Amino acid sequence: MRMELLLAQAVVNGIVVGMLYLLMAIGFTLAFGIMRIVNFAHGEFYMVGAFILYVCVVILELPFIAATVIAFISALALGAFLERAALAPFRTDELNGMITTIGLGMIIQNTALWIFGPNPLSLPSVVSGVVRLGPFVFPAARLFAIGLSAIVLVLFLVFMLYTRTGRAIRAVVQDREMAEVSGIRADVIYPLGFGLAVALAAVAGALMAPLFSVSPFIGTTPLLKAFIVVILGGLGSIPGATLASMLLGITESVTSTFFSGSTADILLFLLVVLVMIVRPGGLLGQKEA
Repeated sequence: MRMELLLAQAVVNGIVVGMLYLLMAIGFTLAFGIMRIVNFAHGEFYMVGAFILYVCVVILELPFIAATVIAFISALALGAFLERAALAPFRTDELNGMITTIGLGMIIQNTALWIFGPNPLSLPSVVSGVVRLGPFVFPAARLFAIGLSAIVLVLFLVFMLYTRTGRAIRAVVQDREMAEVSGIRADVIYPLGFGLAVALAAVAGALMAPLFSVSPFIGTTPLLKAFIVVILGGLGSIPGATLASMLLGITESVTSTFFSGSTADILLFLLVVLVMIVRPGGLLGQKEA
């Protein structure tokens, strides 16, 4: 029975991490789809969301939900501003745009290092206790994180599918020139879409901050895993990203529980290589002609 309990706990942990990867990957894909730029500062926006939550909860003593909303709005505004101020000249220059995001990431990381210092900071748990389902016991904080992540994803999908602004963003992603011919102002959609993309990363950081420590360097691993999810699921495929995130999170958690973290990393990259050999377009992506 102990083996089953460990496995169930590992799966729950894997779903939590998978939700983090999914929020990161969808934002990463959205930024690439709109601007055709690989945003290497995406991990730093995850870190920004975690620090905004820390300031709101620990220093300002605001409720967790309110702090998460503030993190989302702040990151949305910051992303829109940075797109206008730094990335707008490179909307048709993918290489220099990518290099610019690397510079932005270094600026954001070192600013956080200057303000908060290098030492990891901790936050109080949002909810305490455990949830019992038969013989299985799960930390309530992790189930809470799963639930909030799912709500954020549903709200994002509803926005993208059923609102006029969401449809305009999708139109620009699919064909910018045709969208502009149809009357959609791409110069407005670019900063809005980029802001929304980095806001999703910030929300991921805010939701996971109470579960992990917060420091200026926490964005590197989520960025790498989000990049893997995008490749594994198929670029531009949200169902593919969902499947890849859960597969990645659960595989990583289960392997780490029963073996080691290094074994989990080896297995993950072997999985990516295998999928790329069998399906170069990703699990649910389209194979390029």
